[in-house]
Amino acid sequence: MSMQVVKQVLTLPVIVIAMGYFVDIYDLILFGVVRVESLSELGLDKEGITYWGSIILNAQMAGMLLGGIVWGILGDKRGRLSVLFASIVLYSVANFLNAFVNNVEQYALLRFIAGIGLAGELGAGVTLVAEILPKHLRGYGVMSIAAFGVLGVVAANIVAQHFAWRNAYIIGGILGFLLLILRFRVRESAMFEHRKSNNVKRGQFFALFTHKKLFVRYIKAIVIGMPLWYVVGVLVMFSPEFASVLAIQGEVSAGTALMYTYIGLSIGDLASGYLSQLMRSRKHAYTIFMVLSIASVVYYFTLFGASNETFYVAAFLLGVFCGYWALFITMAAEQFGTNIRATVATTVPNFVRGSVVPITSGFMILKESMGVLGSAAMVGTAVFAIALAALYWTRETFHEDLDYIET
Repeated sequence: MSMQVVKQVLTLPVIVIAMGYFVDIYDLILFGVVRVESLSELGLDKEGITYWGSIILNAQMAGMLLGGIVWGILGDKRGRLSVLFASIVLYSVANFLNAFVNNVEQYALLRFIAGIGLAGELGAGVTLVAEILPKHLRGYGVMSIAAFGVLGVVAANIVAQHFAWRNAYIIGGILGFLLLILRFRVRESAMFEHRKSNNVKRGQFFALFTHKKLFVRYIKAIVIGMPLWYVVGVLVMFSPEFASVLAIQGEVSAGTALMYTYIGLSIGDLASGYLSQLMRSRKHAYTIFMVLSIASVVYYFTLFGASNETFYVAAFLLGVFCGYWALFITMAAEQFGTNIRATVATTVPNFVRGSVVPITSGFMILKESMGVLGSAAMVGTAVFAIALAALYWTRETFHEDLDYIET
């Protein structure tokens, strides 16, 4: 990528949205990082930490699913910037208040509210960038946002190691409010402004389910992203269990494995996005990375007796080859017209995140009869097979002009 292309891509909107996604990911992952410390301070024992930890995580996820719909509709009806302003205010306030909770009920409520806010950041940002950059550069723009954003996981881990959990939440809130100031310099998408005066229905979420062609396109856009959350939600989240079955030498921490995976995701987002620009094809680059992702999963399953350092290297490789999150969101946004694009780009990633529930549930159910490795292999085979089939039937969008509406 030449310096001229870098200057064209790294405009103020791209930089500000990338910083927003960084704060978004920091806040999204922070509870997982400080879960034990915070719930212990609130007086829970080991069993209570597990029980309430799952409730609070589910509350955050429920908030994201609801928020994805609300912000998506708002983004198509009122504009992409309206979502970027409102969502960051909501999750910054919620995260700041998280520092002052006195019981688990307050904690769960604020994580639910934060989840609603967090759901709007990525979809609205990707939609805005896809519409303001030339079509031959928009892949670079989204790639930059995702690659920088996922480093929020690293920041969350570092902050949690050096600050008390309440202060970590305060830092997240302050970062959000500082970023809000920068957002006043970002302008609305000209494509949206041009089309909003048209007498067309915008943000029609339920049309994605009542219109057959839109529904099929929408489902395909969702399921091609499921392998990423199989890797993160099963292989990495349950890494201590896999390490035990694989007889890994040395202690394995899920938090450390998660950090290495997300560092890999950042590198993978850059690599997959760049590859799609070189090949001038979203599908071809996505297919290559999905095949490499399958290979990295197979490698993970063969680490019998390896050291914990080798295990963390495998977690890093899982992240690198699952690093097509930016490509995934770009493809989803490019599949639909501007009158429903923000709705799709905001709901699709949140429904993919929601797929963690059936994926992990299937893993837990099959684990009783097939064991940890057998269950994970069975679920992974199903997830990757469905994703590859959906990808095969997804149309190429690299060269498409996005200035159109769905009728």
